Amino acid sequence: MRKLLAALLAYAWGTSFFAWVRKLGSLGLFLLGILDSSFLFLPFGNDLLLIALVSSQRTSKIWILYVLSAALGSLVGVFFVDLMARKMGEQGLEKFVKANKIKRLKAKMEKNAGRVIFVATLMPPPFPFTAAVMTASALQTPRKVVFTAIVFGRLVRFTVEAILALYFGRQVHRFLESDVMNYVVYGFITIAVIGSIISIRKWLGSQQKSVAA
Repeated sequence: MRKLLAALLAYAWGTSFFAWVRKLGSLGLFLLGILDSSFLFLPFGNDLLLIALVSSQRTSKIWILYVLSAALGSLVGVFFVDLMARKMGEQGLEKFVKANKIKRLKAKMEKNAGRVIFVATLMPPPFPFTAAVMTASALQTPRKVVFTAIVFGRLVRFTVEAILALYFGRQVHRFLESDVMNYVVYGFITIAVIGSIISIRKWLGSQQKSVAA
């Protein structure tokens, strides 16, 4: 019963939050970008918001501002992750990323960290974007490499999505407004809220342990 109640509360809160950030336009994309690229779990959150905003304003050049806002928000979110990951180092990384995943990412990072991060920004979930960023930062990859890859990767991803939303605007908008898509979005939102709660608890737990140590 408690799990059902928690899911219903997550659903109600999540749908209200998504509606709120959509009204904010470019600012909403910026804020959601920060949350999505830091410690929250928001699969396709910024992508769906960007597509919804662009498809509803196809005659305007404002899509460029939307793309820039989403990319900048993602960069700011990564900055916070980078600060924490560099501080805790490779030893503390296993609190957030599985050991086998660290091993695979580390092997790839040693060859070309920038390329790995760039690809990670383009790939949809379940590709471990945050895990890739945290691993690169924990391994003390130069910030210039990390942030440059994030900016270019996100700009490419969001620009492609915006162009598709412009080209297929009417169909996309009609699909986004359909009942089926609403249920899909609400499902993603519910999962995002629950996943974000777990992520925040894990992060707070690691912070408390580091303070106690």
